[in-house]
Amino acid sequence: MQHQLGLSTGSHSDNDEKCLLARVAGGDRAAFEKLYKLYFSRLTRFVGRMTRSTPLIEEVINDTMLVVWQKAATFDGTCKPSTWVFAIAYRKTLKGLRASDEPLESDATLYEDDLGLQPEQHMHRQQLQQTVADALDALPAPQRAVMVLTYYHEMAYSDIADIVACPVNTVKTRMFNARQKLKEVLWNERENNR
Repeated sequence: MQHQLGLSTGSHSDNDEKCLLARVAGGDRAAFEKLYKLYFSRLTRFVGRMTRSTPLIEEVINDTMLVVWQKAATFDGTCKPSTWVFAIAYRKTLKGLRASDEPLESDATLYEDDLGLQPEQHMHRQQLQQTVADALDALPAPQRAVMVLTYYHEMAYSDIADIVACPVNTVKTRMFNARQKLKEVLWNERENNR
């Protein structure tokens, strides 16, 4: 069955995920485990870029997947399964951020991509990554979510609109405002380093 769903090679399609959700709705624990494994790293990256709190990340992922287990039968197929799951994670993350009084911290190692750079180049790249991470952390959660879903998860605005429960034009506005804020922060950083 795993091979039929295309999950053995790590590839999957929306139809594969819909089949897994249907099986989960029927109480199939093995299907839930496959779905959990399929989404764990994606949700970890998404939630981790919304908050740097490891306990909150774990709590949000567990809460999200609990809702998937309990509410799989409510998935009606009008959106992609990933849109449905990420929407749950987004709402759980916002709820967790509101309830949390822990300060957000930036972890530049999440953004590292060492390409064999010279030490000076590597240090400059780390500084830039830290600056971008700090700038992302400074954005309001709705703008940060739009940026993360667009650039780190390569989602279309229509899917993001479904996830964050707003019109596509609102997503575009949030993206515009987030880009402006990032541009301002990066410009100021550049000027400060001159």
